[in-house]
Amino acid sequence: MSKSRCLQVKFKFIFTFFATVFSAVTFAQQQPKNDFWQNVQFGGGFGLSVGSGFTNISIAPSAIYNFNEIFAAGVGLQGSYIKVDDRDVNYNSYVYGGSLIGLVRPLEEIQLSVELEQLRVNQEFPDFDAKKNFWNTALYLGAGYYTGNVTIGIRYNVLFNKNDLVYSEAFMPFVRVYF
Repeated sequence: MSKSRCLQVKFKFIFTFFATVFSAVTFAQQQPKNDFWQNVQFGGGFGLSVGSGFTNISIAPSAIYNFNEIFAAGVGLQGSYIKVDDRDVNYNSYVYGGSLIGLVRPLEEIQLSVELEQLRVNQEFPDFDAKKNFWNTALYLGAGYYTGNVTIGIRYNVLFNKNDLVYSEAFMPFVRVYF
């Protein structure tokens, strides 16, 4: 047998030996029970609004961790595209960012929430050949009726600024669903 062929056989033997040993050790060990993922719920929202001269497409996935039956906290992402093509107003807007959310259920049917949202807003005004790009921060305090995995309620943006052209009102209804 040639010297290179002999090295190949030895390498294959050593590799097979260690792979077998490490596989046996891995299967023999007791894996610790990890409850983390049992306390995580995923959810979010998807929106589509199309009308005469108006289009709004949005997606907002999120996840929360339930510390117990009363407290939960999580993170979310958001992205949306808005196009308004009206004889009075024409613009395109891309909005994207993230949020942190805290949830409290003081009673079985009541869910209170606080949500900090940071969004990047890119707006284009074709009629004026203008662009406006800025960050928008929102701090929502909310309350809703909770049943199963669904909460229906209203939230208020305490940092609402009418001049930001992101939201038209400080109060916003919501439907929150987590699985």
